[in-house]
Formats: sequence, C-alpha cells, structure tokens
Amino acid sequence: MEFLTIAIGLLLSYAFIKVVLGIHKPKHLPPGPTPLPIIGSLHLLGDHPHQSLANLAKIHGPVMFLKLGNITTLVISSASAAKEVLQKQDLAFSSTRHVPDGLNAHNHSVNSVVWMPINVQWRTLRKIINTNIFSGTSLDASQYLRTKKVQELVTYCQKASQSNDCVDIGRAAFRTSLNLLSNTILSKDLTDPYEDSGKEFKEVYGNIMIEVGKPNLVDFFPVFKKMDPQGIRRRLTSHVGKVLGLFEELINERLGKKNVKQDPDVLDMILKINHENPQDINREHIKSMLLDLFVAGTDTTSNSLEWAVAELLRNPHIRVKAKDELKEVIGKGKIVEEKDLPKLPYLQCIVKETLRIHPPIPFLVPRRVDNEVKINGYIVPKGTQVLVNAWAIGRDPTIWENPLEFKPERFLNSKIDVHGQDFELIPFGAGRRICPGLPLAIRMIPLMLGSLLNNFDLNLDNKIRQEDLDMTERFGITLQKADPLCVFPVSLN
Repeated sequence: MEFLTIAIGLLLSYAFIKVVLGIHKPKHLPPGPTPLPIIGSLHLLGDHPHQSLANLAKIHGPVMFLKLGNITTLVISSASAAKEVLQKQDLAFSSTRHVPDGLNAHNHSVNSVVWMPINVQWRTLRKIINTNIFSGTSLDASQYLRTKKVQELVTYCQKASQSNDCVDIGRAAFRTSLNLLSNTILSKDLTDPYEDSGKEFKEVYGNIMIEVGKPNLVDFFPVFKKMDPQGIRRRLTSHVGKVLGLFEELINERLGKKNVKQDPDVLDMILKINHENPQDINREHIKSMLLDLFVAGTDTTSNSLEWAVAELLRNPHIRVKAKDELKEVIGKGKIVEEKDLPKLPYLQCIVKETLRIHPPIPFLVPRRVDNEVKINGYIVPKGTQVLVNAWAIGRDPTIWENPLEFKPERFLNSKIDVHGQDFELIPFGAGRRICPGLPLAIRMIPLMLGSLLNNFDLNLDNKIRQEDLDMTERFGITLQKADPLCVFPVSLN
C-alpha cells in the first residue's frame, strides 16, 4: 500500500519527537483499538477504511475513538450516536470541517461553502445556493430541463440499442447530470449528450474525489505538510486548477456580453449579487461554489444510478416489479416525469435501498470539534476529527433485517426517508451541514432510473452471469463502483 510504504520511512525520523512528548491519554475517551507508537491505528484502515472502521466498531462500539497518527478521530457507527452528533449537539459537531490537506489547493477550502466553518460568510453563501438553485420554486421552474436531459439519455441508449453497442451506465449518467447542471447554471451543455463524450470531465471530477478520499500522510502528520510526500496536494492542484480555469473563462465570457438575457440563469443571478453586494460573494467564492456544485452534483448522482442498475441486474425479480409498476402507472416506453414520482412508490423504494446500501459519501464530509465535548458520557478532545460512517449505519443488523440483501420492499410500509430526520438512513447527512443538493438528487435519480427501466431491457454481456457481477467498491470521498458497469440496452419501443 503506497500510503504505508511512504509512512514507514518518514515516521522513523519522527519517532524521537513522539518519545519526548509521550502519549497522553485522558481518562474518559470513548473505547477504541490500542494505538501503536507514532502511527496509532493507521495500519488498521486498509484500502477500504469505511469497511475497516465498521468492523472495528463491532468490537469497540458505535462511538469509537482512534489515534490516527497525530490526529484524534471519533467514528460514529450507529443511528442513535449519529442523531446525537448531527441533531442534538449539531452546533458543537458541525461548526468546523476537518479539511483534507489537498483541498488547500488554490485556497479552495477557504472559499468553499462545503469546507469553510459556519460563520456569517457560510450562511450568506448557503442562502444564495438554497434560494437560487435548490429551492422548491427554482427546481419546479427547471423541471423542463430535467425532462429534456433524461430524454437525451434515453435517445443515446436507443442509438446504442440499434447498433448493439455497450453503454457505460456511470459515464452516461455523468453526462446527463453534468449537462443538467450546466444548463441550469450556465445555459449550455458542457458535453455532447448524444456521444460518448465527457470522459475528460468525469476523469477530472472522479480524480478529485479519489485524491480527497485517499489516506494522506500529511493529514495525520501535519509536520510533513511542506513535503507533500504522496503528491496528493500537487495532483489536486492540477485537477482543481483545470476546473477553476474553465469557470474563470465562463465568468469572463458572461461578463463580456452586453446583452442581458430575459431569462437569467444561476450564473447571471450570482454575478448580479456579486455586483450589488460584493461583500456577500466574490469571484473566488463563485468559482469554488461552481466546483462544489459540479463535483458533488455529477459524481454522486451518476454513482448512485450505476449502483442501482447493478443491483437490479443482480435481482431480476425486483427489476420486473419496477417495470410492472412503470407500465401500469405511466405506460411502457415513456419518459418518467416529476409529476409521476409520487405515484411510483416501488421505484422510490429502490432508490432508498440503493442509497442505504451504497451511500454516495460513506463517511459523510468530515467534521472537527473546536472545543472539548461530551457524547454518551465520553469526552471528545478539542480538535478531534469526526467521521459519521453512513455506510456502516446503512448495514447495521440491529436496524435492518438481512442488511446485505437488496430489498426495496423494506421501505414500502416505512416512513423512513433520506431528508435527515431519520438517522437510520442519512446518505445526504443531517443538521446544518446537510447536503444542499438533496432536493435535486431525489428528483434526478428516480427520473433517470425509471426512464431507463421503462424504455429498455438492460442486459449484461453474455459472458457475465448476473450473480457474478463485480460489486467491488472503489473508495474515495465518494463510493464508486470499481469496475464500470456496461450494459446492452434493448429498446422496448
């Protein structure tokens, strides 16, 4: 493992400092594995930390304390503990983020509403996002765009069906999500919706998520910050720079236009706010906001759709039930529209079950406590990183019967939802830091999934049996399918 190989060499030179300082362990810390000198419990993370920490929580409990290098870390692995952190003591646990070193590239963490601390600036930016992009009024007004983009996805798959070509579901969903956001924000497509394009965008955004999610020696031993021994900050500087450069060009292009559009898009509205109240949002805020929106709104949505289709391919009886519901409610071969969603409960259950077993961000976005705080009678020291393991909570056998089984029916007579009030299912987080894009995601995923199911039979390559479909996860800040899912669509029209 690259991380540990580099760590061993560098940490030998660090050992003397730790010996001199000693290891101080307060009395009332939550339980956790006994740390090794210097590295603590870093050796226990492995290549899939969400899985490793879920297994450790079975031994040490749902409120678990670890020493990861120099960083104290609290891992939350149960719904009740998540409720304590995300609701009852939300302010204490949400005011500050634990920012991965790589996100200091181009000062993104300073300007990003995702990563900056809760303060006046954060509240202003969050209000701008909620009001101009994700409010019910704004989303209702842009329904036609989602219908158009889903139709383009279906048309692309129809072309593949006619030529018996394979469709990379994740990449196709990424293009759809990318163009939906770019039309909403910029009034233009950023990739050709009818061709297998957008690969560069997907790779750049995917690389950002992967690099941010990698265990980084600098995050655990800040003394190595200037060295950047794994090159994560260097690579993120390149990836983030490409995206910010694109947004800089788009902003300059918009500001250079003399004619004011009758129907302003999101960028127009944000630039207007910037012009009238520059203290509320400056150009660096705008670029970081666009980066957050495009990275979070494309990668997570496309990953969720890919996981959903993969699960349906492995469970044909569920796929048949979903198709039957679609046929009965809207008629075979039609595009699902947003007005149809309340009448498609089984489709909605499939989406919830996908988000339960394959949460887009397995640890949510890491937090940090600025002051010592108590939870369940334990003391959490100041400066501790807080990870909420949504992946573990979604697979908790004390909450979910047969948690590893993909079973949408478990939600048919359940009031559990993804809006941050039911802590058994928190794929978008909860509390002040809940994902602002939740309202769009819960519209977009069922629209794409339902329209694909209602227009096509999606088949695997003849050489792959459904029970042998590779479901290996690729860990980053988002949870990707390691092996891209390629299907052969057969048109039902």
